[in-house]
Amino acid sequence: MRFLDKLKTITEQNNSLLCVGLDPDLSKMPEHLQAQDDRVFAFNCGIIDATHDLVCAYKIQVAFYSAFTKEHELMATIDHIRDHYPQIPIILDAKRNDIGNTATFYAKEAFERYKVHAVTVNPYMGFDSMQPFFEYKDKGVMVLCRTSNPGARDLQDLKVNGKPLYLYVTQKVLGDWNINGNAFPIVGATYPKEIAEMRAIAGDTPFLVPGIGAQGGDIEATVRSGINSVGTGLIINSSRTILYASKGKDYAEAARKAAEQTRDQINQFRPK
Repeated sequence: MRFLDKLKTITEQNNSLLCVGLDPDLSKMPEHLQAQDDRVFAFNCGIIDATHDLVCAYKIQVAFYSAFTKEHELMATIDHIRDHYPQIPIILDAKRNDIGNTATFYAKEAFERYKVHAVTVNPYMGFDSMQPFFEYKDKGVMVLCRTSNPGARDLQDLKVNGKPLYLYVTQKVLGDWNINGNAFPIVGATYPKEIAEMRAIAGDTPFLVPGIGAQGGDIEATVRSGINSVGTGLIINSSRTILYASKGKDYAEAARKAAEQTRDQINQFRPK
């Protein structure tokens, strides 16, 4: 099944635009898990099992695993989702980018080693550095357009052909680069005006939207700025607010409560 079809199906099934980011910080994990050799996997399983009926996707930031040689627990986490909740798309947040030959192997890493359904990429080196990802026609390729961090303005506001760079890149994502219909923009929830500008040129194309919760993005502004004509079109990611709702043995239950509240807040501003 193509990523876009998988996303549409789970969005309807769970009535959700919420994506939970599985970004385990070893220093913030519950005390009762700290002694376990597989504490990252155990923590993730608790979150996944508690929230699987509330999400439209899981996003996994690879740095939280590779920094501590936890790639085997990253793989185990992906396998857990695929085995128990195969209807849920998995996005590998890797922001890969390099010359074509190297990009080919980055694409293999994401789609053949980890077998995820989508990956994030950085467009700074141009189309040929992303082409190997686009060639996996059933996979989603999420392209950075307007990022959620304050420093986004350093480059992304610069004018290219009379328009801000983030809009120029968005048009490329939707146009020339979208050779197989599997390219999707990334835009931060911290920039609702820019979300609205991107939606105006994107039609119903889904956006990956990080930045609510701990990063300060406003849910109402995000939804009202970015919702598409059918009341979807957003994959709104939240990580820390949900993962660390509790540091006790009830962490999974607390995560479920936080995820449910976030999903319901998002749905509150979707058209009825």
